[in-house]
Amino acid sequence: MKKTKMVAGLLAFCICLFSLQVFAQQQVGTARVLVVPDHPDWKYKVGETATFRISATRDGHPLKGAALTLQLGPEMMEPTVTKTITVGAEEIALQGTLQAPGFLRCLATLEFDGKKSRGLGTAGFEPESLRPVVEDPADFDAFWSSGKEELARIPVDARLTLMPEYSTSKVDVYHVSLQNIGSIENNNTRLYGILCEPKEEGKYPALLGVPGAGVRPYRGMVEMAERGIITFQIGIHGIPVTYDQQMYDALRQAALVNYPTFNLDNRERYYYRRVYLGCVRANDFLVSRPKWDGKRLAVTGGSQGGALSIITAGLDPRVNALAAYYPALCDLPGYLQGRAGGWPHMFKATGEGSHRTTEKLKTAQYYDVVNFARRVKMPGLYTWGYNDETCPPTSMFAAYNVITAPKQLLLALETGHFQVKEQTDKVDAWLDHFLKTGQAEGNK
Repeated sequence: MKKTKMVAGLLAFCICLFSLQVFAQQQVGTARVLVVPDHPDWKYKVGETATFRISATRDGHPLKGAALTLQLGPEMMEPTVTKTITVGAEEIALQGTLQAPGFLRCLATLEFDGKKSRGLGTAGFEPESLRPVVEDPADFDAFWSSGKEELARIPVDARLTLMPEYSTSKVDVYHVSLQNIGSIENNNTRLYGILCEPKEEGKYPALLGVPGAGVRPYRGMVEMAERGIITFQIGIHGIPVTYDQQMYDALRQAALVNYPTFNLDNRERYYYRRVYLGCVRANDFLVSRPKWDGKRLAVTGGSQGGALSIITAGLDPRVNALAAYYPALCDLPGYLQGRAGGWPHMFKATGEGSHRTTEKLKTAQYYDVVNFARRVKMPGLYTWGYNDETCPPTSMFAAYNVITAPKQLLLALETGHFQVKEQTDKVDAWLDHFLKTGQAEGNK
């Protein structure tokens, strides 16, 4: 009997010890902070109060006791409200308004367990009423007509190299080199890209893919080509686009660092002159392809590529549709009027080393997306999010609002400077439908 009691006691002790080990567990998880304006469409009338609801969670439940710093103000500007609170059980809210069209941004930074996380929400106040700051030079059209005439005197000199390793059963893929315009001294350069062309005999529409900012290799737009579309994805830096990544990294960190401001004080020498005209040269090549249907040519890209999509459409009447993701280079001098300007934000800084000189501001007028948007005549699909901190929605709306051609705006409100699958699926379907039928869905 005594032995039985001892065994039972020992068993009870072991069970108790095991239970303590089980329940003495530690919890880890990613802390998240979410900022959401109270209107479902994130839009407000000027003077209306926007309420930003802020939540801090871990494992889907409210996180208590963490430090949360809140900032509120017009996007890209110094915040008008800054405060730090301790997260409790009650709902966190911050209110604000704007007295003119624009965007009000609430940024929340959470400090928990030695780490920081951040969230932001952006309320739009009558963004359809935003007007650009940049002026439209009287000789804008003459300047670019002269550049296109100079380009036309230069032979395309297309050189194609078949790339079997990139090709598929349906598509031939080529590395392409074209002769492009050079500097004011007419030292011609080369333009490189990846051509994807359906193998099957027939006539096909064409799509030009223009690149985002940076220096990188390209593989081509094979998927779109497999839908029965000739695609040409280009680089802009005058170097082949099939080298190892390490070489592009070295160029990005040295020779091509800050390239968007190279020769900004001279409109004839500015870095983007060769780039913009190079997009026209890429179309020269596309429309020369024997398999092109002779009717439909579209252009698409994101960020710098979104800018180049609008620019190419404004420069080249052969383009008959465009799809632009979060375009850069829009309303660059917006900062001079106390509001956000477009990437690369060259006019944001003041003081020593500032780009805010008469010469540079004048040059920028000839390269600002707004002034190409004024000249777009074909239907377009435009898409971005309100939380973009690279290409501010203020700058993008300033360009979008001056477009008089049929247009459609696809908003992915929560997104920053990236796209989600729902966006790309809709954009690809829109492009595919237009290129196959010649009709733009949903444009007004």
